[in-house]
Amino acid sequence: MKKILIKNAKVVNEGKITDAEVYIENGLIAEVAPIISAKSQDIQVIDAEGKHLLPGVIDDQVHFREPGLTHKEDIASGSRAAIAGGITSFIEMPNTNPQTTTIKLLEEKFEIAKQTSYANYSFMFGGTNDNLEEIKKINPKNTAALKLFLGSSTGNMLVDNEKVLEEIFKNSPVLVVTHCEDEETIQKNLATYKEKYGDDIPIKFHPAIRSEEACYLSSSKAVALAKKTGARLHIFHLSTAKEISLFSNKKPLKDKKITAEVCVHHLWFNDSYYDEKGTHIKWNPAVKTQKDQEALLKALLDDKIDVIATDHAPHTLEEKDNVYTKAPSGGPLVQHALPAMLEFYHQGKISLPKIVEKMCHNPAILFNIEKRGYIKEGYKADLVLVDLNAPWTVKKENILYKCEWSPFDKTTFKSRITHTFVNGELVYRNFKVLDKKVGERLTFDR
Repeated sequence: MKKILIKNAKVVNEGKITDAEVYIENGLIAEVAPIISAKSQDIQVIDAEGKHLLPGVIDDQVHFREPGLTHKEDIASGSRAAIAGGITSFIEMPNTNPQTTTIKLLEEKFEIAKQTSYANYSFMFGGTNDNLEEIKKINPKNTAALKLFLGSSTGNMLVDNEKVLEEIFKNSPVLVVTHCEDEETIQKNLATYKEKYGDDIPIKFHPAIRSEEACYLSSSKAVALAKKTGARLHIFHLSTAKEISLFSNKKPLKDKKITAEVCVHHLWFNDSYYDEKGTHIKWNPAVKTQKDQEALLKALLDDKIDVIATDHAPHTLEEKDNVYTKAPSGGPLVQHALPAMLEFYHQGKISLPKIVEKMCHNPAILFNIEKRGYIKEGYKADLVLVDLNAPWTVKKENILYKCEWSPFDKTTFKSRITHTFVNGELVYRNFKVLDKKVGERLTFDR
């Protein structure tokens, strides 16, 4: 392993920004101090003058589409784009083909990642109406969480048997993570709009079909079930102001039993963008109103929402450019999530320490990830150097997603990720991914 000394950095960590230097050896952060003298001749020195050093981002919600859907993305291409975006660890979802609903299929995905991933990795196990016995076999030490789809989404993994659901909540050996949208409400709304428009429903009605009511009804049921059973619950991608009332900021994250996250696209876009972006911003749950958008940011700052994630879910342009009912929901985000959040910093909407808290520290706390998410001695050297004054524009030539498009196309970001380190190895520098697949399987302190 190389020895690396990062000098003259502004280190953003645990609520502070400090001038410090960081020494990396054997894949770990060996020392953090105001000044560190080079200990030998074989140390690579990186001068971070004018740049900010952040812990590597931990993205707890990605869809890298492998196995079975690799024309959209795969673990290699998704993790390459992730490290270019400062994401050094990811947790991937189970709605692949086949679905990750047995321990055998879960371990097969880990084997693929072991060979191909540029970033650190874990996978969620998928719950269904009939795999409770498999769920009980999950090893909490090496598997991130259990994912339940309480509304239909890509992969048709809907769990809608309420008795089974309660048993899953009671018996899951790991954190229960949910996609919350009420299926009956969605189907009723969809039928109304199909009767009027057929398959070519104007995209502006997506948030009326996947409505506030559908979200709140499902989220509130999940919260009630968690309270009844004592399960540890994390609700993905909040999209409405109404749902925020279900969550509290009265305890520190480590003591919360019920938590929530927001995705970058629900903070960045609102329904006024549908005319310009069309189905390219069709997500489940839907992007909703400016009022919802503003309430989500406020809840994030108030600590009612604990984590920022991407829900990176690529589809090809050919798939996305269909009529409403045939265009799949989801879009690619890992390469541009951190630059987008840094744009909010430039706009005075969020501080750098708060971004780091929500994208680095809190995912590590929430999932009990061992030795990651902080710039601390003894922790894994997953680090990101950011130049806050180096504008660049998203265009096809610099998009790394396998699907070759981005909802941020033609957006100019003020901040640029200049270096990404994974397990002490420099893996990305100034728009170039270095061919080092050094990602490791995440482990959990449970």
